[in-house]
Amino acid sequence: MKLLVTGSSGFIGGSLARYAASVGHQVMGTGRSPQSGNELPEYAQADVTAANLAEIVRRFAPDVLFHAVGAASVGASLTDPLADLHAAAVTCANVLEGVRRSGLNPRVILPSSAAVYGNPTKLPVNEEGQVKPISPYGFHKAASEMICREYSECFGFDILVCRLFSIFGAAQRRLLIWELYEQLAGPNQTVWLGGTGSETRDFLHVDDAAVAILKLAEEEAEAGKAGRFRIVNVGSGIEMSVSQVGQIMQAIVAPRKEIRYRGITRGGDPLRWRADVALLRSLMPWKPKPVKDGLLECIAAWQGSG
Repeated sequence: MKLLVTGSSGFIGGSLARYAASVGHQVMGTGRSPQSGNELPEYAQADVTAANLAEIVRRFAPDVLFHAVGAASVGASLTDPLADLHAAAVTCANVLEGVRRSGLNPRVILPSSAAVYGNPTKLPVNEEGQVKPISPYGFHKAASEMICREYSECFGFDILVCRLFSIFGAAQRRLLIWELYEQLAGPNQTVWLGGTGSETRDFLHVDDAAVAILKLAEEEAEAGKAGRFRIVNVGSGIEMSVSQVGQIMQAIVAPRKEIRYRGITRGGDPLRWRADVALLRSLMPWKPKPVKDGLLECIAAWQGSG
């Protein structure tokens, strides 16, 4: 399979590109940097504009395009919602229009987010759950999904939207798990987190997310149909609290330290998440690694690079 990854220098895009290349697929990455940073054999430096993408798509002729450029922070979206809108929805439209102008019709995969669900009224939440975001980030992911539906219905695109839940990995030096590690490995005896610790997430290691997305890409592309639009949750299907994650990491990194919570709920953050992964399981064998194993891998990588 020929796979084109926009944003291949980023966390999700880079992880998928590396995994796909490692299992024998022909991968080309694009990004703003002069070099890929992921040792990909094929890479093009390019801004995500329709004209640039059209040329790249025509030249590489991918079977699948994975669009990994976009916004990645709820907090940043609250600070600068217009920038988040451009990074998510406008960039998505540019990529799809680039594909349209290329004259080719690769399968397009959009990594969306569980943020489109906001605070679900029922868990686990399935793909038919109400789209009711509570942050600009979530609204703009939902807008990107609608733009994908537009290009599917109006222009015959074959599009898969993967709603990712709480993805983590060693290359992601931001968000909860990295912030916990930084404090646990740091000099202070007390680790402070902003919430209550009772908030829950559906954590999934990025390697498992890459396996799922690529498997879906392979199977869906083989059965590709013009005008098809599908949404699939990609998560573990397991709900875990922030305090549980903290306890696991504390026991590994700094057993004598104390983790305390300020009890401040950050705007835009949901209280509980758990994915219904029945559809994902119907499409592929699905048994992701336990969260603890993923945390151990991250901690070993961070300690080894310190």
